[in-house]
Amino acid sequence: MVIFILRFIIIALISSIGYFYPPFKLSSFYGAILGFILGILIISLEVMIRRAQFKIIWGASIGTFLGIFLGWLMGLIYQFIARDYNTTYFIRIFFLLIMPYIGLLIGLSKSEWFDPLSMIRFFKEKGTGKSYKILDTSVIIDGRIADICDTGFIEGDLVIPSFILKELQLIADSSDSLKRQRGRRGLDILQKLKKSSNVSVTISDIDFPNIKEVDLKIIELAKRLGAKIVTNDLNLNKIAQLQAIPVLNINELANALKPVVLPGETMKVYILKEGKEKDQGVAYLDDGTMVVVDNSRKKIGQNIEITVTSVLQTTAGKMIFGRYDGD
Repeated sequence: MVIFILRFIIIALISSIGYFYPPFKLSSFYGAILGFILGILIISLEVMIRRAQFKIIWGASIGTFLGIFLGWLMGLIYQFIARDYNTTYFIRIFFLLIMPYIGLLIGLSKSEWFDPLSMIRFFKEKGTGKSYKILDTSVIIDGRIADICDTGFIEGDLVIPSFILKELQLIADSSDSLKRQRGRRGLDILQKLKKSSNVSVTISDIDFPNIKEVDLKIIELAKRLGAKIVTNDLNLNKIAQLQAIPVLNINELANALKPVVLPGETMKVYILKEGKEKDQGVAYLDDGTMVVVDNSRKKIGQNIEITVTSVLQTTAGKMIFGRYDGD
């Protein structure tokens, strides 16, 4: 209600100015009409601005100002070519009209070109070593990325797309308690990342309205920024690799950092439960690696020393097979 009153006051004031100070030697009546029309146009523009996204307004404004500058510059250059007064002013007015119009159209249709991240990337010097890394929902909820950043192994700018942030908020507001907990954990991880001194976190407003799948949006954003994707999602990993986009997979990093054991070595494990085969026990290392031990079913609940017989590396992780020779 307040906004409608303010709009009415603005229109009334502009109409009053036109009545008491009529421009272009108009009468007071026609000056008021002109002021009323201008007031309606201003309010219409205000309504359009309120409905438009910020990036559209930003792109249109930057495009228009660049067009005005280029139009003035080109008119200034070409006026020296003309021989007469009328041709000179025609050229200057032509460029001052056409270039802002072109800039406005480019700003509206290609607003992402004027996004601060894209502009920084375009103008940054080569060889500075600065790189962007886009985080997806899975790696944010996982949380290990924050610990890795604290160790200093990941540096540069971490980019959080606005559509990923929106997805996290939807998960955090879910009616399912498990999803709600995961979403809130993801938001907490983002807060922790923003406080980290080793990385810089940037929220990108670049979106792709014509693309519905979030994974495809991430890939398009990575192409535009020349960024790497940080994820735990196996499908996103495969799609990105097919399109030659560098991927940092936290699960692959964790598997690479697991302790290396060779057949014939001995190690101590805690037998947690029975295995599938006869007289077999199962243990787990601190990193979650499963250890299957022969001749250990009677040792459930005990720490024993075993001899490693083989190591199996799978896509899901590593499995260690061993034998207990104590009894």
